[in-house]
Amino acid sequence: MNRYVWALAVLLSVSAGVYALSGTDGPQDLQGQIMTRIRTTLEQSSPEQHQHAGHAGGEQDAPVICGVRVYGFEPAEAKSLTDVRTVYAFHMCGVAEPGRPWDVAVKLAGPVILDMSTDPPGIQAVEATAEIRYVDRIRQMFPPRYADQAIKEALSPGEMTDLRTRYDAAAGL
Repeated sequence: MNRYVWALAVLLSVSAGVYALSGTDGPQDLQGQIMTRIRTTLEQSSPEQHQHAGHAGGEQDAPVICGVRVYGFEPAEAKSLTDVRTVYAFHMCGVAEPGRPWDVAVKLAGPVILDMSTDPPGIQAVEATAEIRYVDRIRQMFPPRYADQAIKEALSPGEMTDLRTRYDAAAGL
């Protein structure tokens, strides 16, 4: 195979891989818009609004810095952000108290469902109950095609690196 054909094959393979790694149905630009909207929504929420699964809120004025992984959205055939009604995702947020390193920060994490039909979007965290195990609760709340991802997958390595970098900057580290 000549090197130009090989280079084109590699480029096409990488491009297809980037699309496949996005983890959702739909175009990459919509995926990016959804991630930005979710991250902004979560980061503009107060630590108290993030209180779930027994987490305390942290310092009142400390910024909340979040990473997001989108598993999918409904309707799956949506072409624009305004068409998206529900998003199934994972979030990991840290309360960036001044001088507090990531490893000891208050963190809030887990699968979430965002109702995009409201402004701001409604956030519903997945939580176990005394009667229902966490994994079973995920299966109750998420469509089957996203539930398995929600049970197994958190942030991508790139998103985790970005989250930690933004957290360190917000915490003044």
